[in-house]
Amino acid sequence: MRTPKNIVRHELIGVHAEVTESSNKDSVGISGKIVDETQKTLMIRTSKGLKKIQKSSVTLKLMFDGYIVLVRGKSLYGRPEDRIKKKIKYW
Repeated sequence: MRTPKNIVRHELIGVHAEVTESSNKDSVGISGKIVDETQKTLMIRTSKGLKKIQKSSVTLKLMFDGYIVLVRGKSLYGRPEDRIKKKIKYW
């Protein structure tokens, strides 16, 4: 079960995401459903089409199951199947 405490260890495809901070100012405000994930990027389906964002340079607001969670993209960095083994740093 996904909870705010363990969201980075779960599958993100299908979760609604919004970019709240980014080193690329054009990425701030991108909002939509996550449709694909690689080691370094997330693909988000927005009302204007698909947008690819770099995980390492963003902070995301994830909305799922009635929760809203802020997640640093750096904590999502790596292959999705390897995140289970990763030690998580909370701020």
